[in-house]
Amino acid sequence: MEEVCKHCPVVDKETFAGISLDELRGMKAFKVGELAVDPGAVILMEGANSPQLYVVMEGMGLRYKLLEDGARQVLNFVMPGDVLGLQAAVMGEMGHSVEASTSMRLAVFNRKDLWDFFRSHPERAFDLTWVACAEEHFLGEALLTVGQRSAVEAIAWALVRLYSRGKALGLTRNGEMKLPFRQQDLADALGLSLVHTNKSLAKLRDRKLATWRNGTLAIHDVEEMRRVAKLDAEESPKVRALT
Repeated sequence: MEEVCKHCPVVDKETFAGISLDELRGMKAFKVGELAVDPGAVILMEGANSPQLYVVMEGMGLRYKLLEDGARQVLNFVMPGDVLGLQAAVMGEMGHSVEASTSMRLAVFNRKDLWDFFRSHPERAFDLTWVACAEEHFLGEALLTVGQRSAVEAIAWALVRLYSRGKALGLTRNGEMKLPFRQQDLADALGLSLVHTNKSLAKLRDRKLATWRNGTLAIHDVEEMRRVAKLDAEESPKVRALT
């Protein structure tokens, strides 16, 4: 890997589309710096019009929306390679907030330079469409889960999806991965109470299918977990764009 991206922890992952050296140089010119974020910090606020875009290099976080009474809906879980702030770039303001669950390292880009970058690298403009379609697909699957899957099925679906993402990013080892979220985060993502979430996790643990304890997720039987979650046979990881 050329010096321009030698220290990037995600650009050489198999799950991301290959990038030419010319594109790497263009991204280096587009990039204005890096940002270290502490756990619990809000990176982007709903309604804000941030002048920056971010690509997650390390760490994990949450996308979420709040109601006036403080009730929270977690939209999805942020992992390395995810792009933050695209919604504001296209719609003018953020429709949700983003919070760090762990220490995070972000690559920072000026939003005003985005369209110039796409003009010089039009294939990366197509990647923006890919990202939007992928998120739409995920939200459709999440809505199906909230509306039609039982609590145990929903928990199994979420854990399988998170584990699959981690595996594609090289974050798993011996069937385990670090998963630093709280049970409340998972409950808020699936529309479940904390008690119901805890009991459903216990059922999966008792059946020796999955264990999530002390920030580590272990999937003991992936095929059976997929069956419980009513998921099709395991697919090969889709190659993602790295915008």
